[in-house]
Amino acid sequence: MRSAVKKIGNSAGIVIPKPLLAEIGAKAGDGVELTVEQGRIIIEPVQTRAREGWAEDARRLAEAGDDALVWPEFGNAEDAELTW
Repeated sequence: MRSAVKKIGNSAGIVIPKPLLAEIGAKAGDGVELTVEQGRIIIEPVQTRAREGWAEDARRLAEAGDDALVWPEFGNAEDAELTW
């Protein structure tokens, strides 16, 4: 399958057809690892573990004082007016 290298600012990009992405288990928006081996560009999906980085993110939120519960902001006062 052929594609074209397109200029994107100071870089370049290649449109990768959805079926090829599916073959490597990737989709639009996923991170990929790019390497060059023997004159070929290798594209591999980035494998992340579930919850990877959550502890660091929670620590950063706490340090910024942005770790309060959000649920109390959403009251149920209007629930009686809902039609089910």
